[in-house]
Amino acid sequence: MVHLYRDQGVVLRTHKLGEADRIVVLMTANRGKVRAVAKGVRKTKSRFGGRLEPPTHLALQCYEGRELDTITQVETIDHFHRVHQDLDGLSAALALVEAVDQVAREQHEDPALYVMLVRALRTLETAPSPLLVAAFYLKLLTHDGAGPILDACARCGSEGVDLVAFDLVEGGALCRACRRGPALSPGALDLMRRILGGDLGAALGEPATSDSLEVADLATRALESHLERRLRVLRLMER
Repeated sequence: MVHLYRDQGVVLRTHKLGEADRIVVLMTANRGKVRAVAKGVRKTKSRFGGRLEPPTHLALQCYEGRELDTITQVETIDHFHRVHQDLDGLSAALALVEAVDQVAREQHEDPALYVMLVRALRTLETAPSPLLVAAFYLKLLTHDGAGPILDACARCGSEGVDLVAFDLVEGGALCRACRRGPALSPGALDLMRRILGGDLGAALGEPATSDSLEVADLATRALESHLERRLRVLRLMER
């Protein structure tokens, strides 16, 4: 028997299959990362139209296959129109979905990660912040069990000392005696503590500063170190 199921998901990426089909990779609410085929989607008269493109948020119906599921119905929950109208906004959205695509595991339920992504995209749509991508990366590291230590030296464990460097290989912030990796300013350290300590909303509402730019760089380095690969979208944005 064909097993049909309904779910919600965010399109992470797509790629061509054959002459008319497309493989769609989604982060779903109930099934983790899913790869599914959208048949005939590249034809001019496809009923799916442009809905199966990142970072669209969808309600969908699929039936399970041995290797790939097949999408049979799609309804758009949120196309994030404002994000698509702004190059910086779209680049930020694609940076979010690329990171989730790298962290999420196929067919491994992770509803918290799905909720994190949807909330971040909605914030990007309604109240964009220059710190949003960096904050998401730090939250993503914590969600994946690799959040940075920021309240003591990650190497020697000393508390109440100046933390002046940041290295995720060592686990986070480092004191002067243990310092290695990029320098860490007091303002950037405080900002990261706020992001991970419950003051995220206020931090996102602040304008860009040298501290937020530093956090953006450190968060990107930290996530790339954790993933052991470069993040393509952000590196393209830097050119």
